[in-house]
Amino acid sequence: MIPDRTSIVKAHERISPYIHRTPVLMSEGLNEMTGARLYFKCENFQKVGAFKARGAMNASLKLSREQQQKGLATHSSGNHAQALARAARMLGVPAYIVMPRTAPEIKKRGVRGYGGQIFECEPTLAARESTLAEVIARTGATEIHPFNNYDVIEGQATCASEFFEDAPALDVILAPVGGGGLLSGTALAAHFFSPGTLVMAGEPAGSDDAYRSMQSGKIESAQSQTIADGLLTTLGDKTFPIIREHVREIITVTDAEIIAAMRLVYERLKI
Repeated sequence: MIPDRTSIVKAHERISPYIHRTPVLMSEGLNEMTGARLYFKCENFQKVGAFKARGAMNASLKLSREQQQKGLATHSSGNHAQALARAARMLGVPAYIVMPRTAPEIKKRGVRGYGGQIFECEPTLAARESTLAEVIARTGATEIHPFNNYDVIEGQATCASEFFEDAPALDVILAPVGGGGLLSGTALAAHFFSPGTLVMAGEPAGSDDAYRSMQSGKIESAQSQTIADGLLTTLGDKTFPIIREHVREIITVTDAEIIAAMRLVYERLKI
């Protein structure tokens, strides 16, 4: 079921022992530059270095113990892979992770460091899905999709629910969008906890499928022409309807703008 106010609150209670409540930072310099008060929810300080720890942990904890013991499985090239491997380690169960052979070695080391078993495949969605299906057929593990899963979305929504507690009365909240797990969770959290806040998203111009999907009203295919390698996937049939209903606008940015923003945040916020 699509997460609601009660389920998001329960999700936060469920995962709180396993995650960080990440800080919200401000910069007077950036406020002066923009003419606004900017707040930054620093999920780079989260477990595994990303918000993905929230959704993976929530979805894993909601499985029955019998399901957990058969193992957790997914296909991912990066942060969700590490997040699910960590969740499995916390629960004392196996993690079976399908990763494209081209995935960054640092991400593979992270998965192995959490005890995950990696199955490499060709860098195509078809190869990832077929390899995962083989692994699940052999192990009986439960798939936890990186974003197209309501329990994952519910977990990601806790990021924004914390944000609204720590920085109340926000006019606008902006999240990145790839598959839409974080964005759909953010949109639901805003709807339930801060209905006066507009929800917007940022997307690389070189992989602007979410922007095009909002224009066309159907899920569009993704390109892979950006340095933002975590945002190269398409929306899912669970994330897109939520985004279409609750997100005001998706803004595209060039790689040059992404690099300039990264540099500015590093210089001003030191992160």
